[in-house]
Amino acid sequence: MTTEADIHLIQRVLPHRYPFLLVDRVRDIVENRSAVGIKNVTFNEPHFQGHFPGTPIMPGVTIIEAMAQTAGVLVGVSNNLMDRDALIYFMSVEGAKFRRKVVPGDVLELHVEVVRGKPGAKVWKFRGKATVDGEVAATADFTAMIDMPKDQADTGA
Repeated sequence: MTTEADIHLIQRVLPHRYPFLLVDRVRDIVENRSAVGIKNVTFNEPHFQGHFPGTPIMPGVTIIEAMAQTAGVLVGVSNNLMDRDALIYFMSVEGAKFRRKVVPGDVLELHVEVVRGKPGAKVWKFRGKATVDGEVAATADFTAMIDMPKDQADTGA
């Protein structure tokens, strides 16, 4: 099984593209259990123009989205969903906490683990923790649904 996903593999799993693809690499993939996403935070990202002028801080919702994208890669790679046009939708976010600012120049590590879900399941629950230099920046539990295109879901293609 693949234990790492570069940007090319990530794009084969996730539908997200610029400016909303928020994970650069995923490593330490343990099939249907856990993974660590890497987000290199740069000043060139569009949200920094308004959040906040003169004091750029990565918005908490984008940190949670980056965790969710890492979880999507974990499930996609674990279940061979590459090139299948699967869509992943948020269903809930619970207990989100923000502990540290994330700023340009930071390397955000996105640790996600499966709380509930198994191969073939549509609904998955995850626990996520985002860190910078070993310090916790954010934590959240979140639930997502994987939606396969009708023709692929029915045929198993």
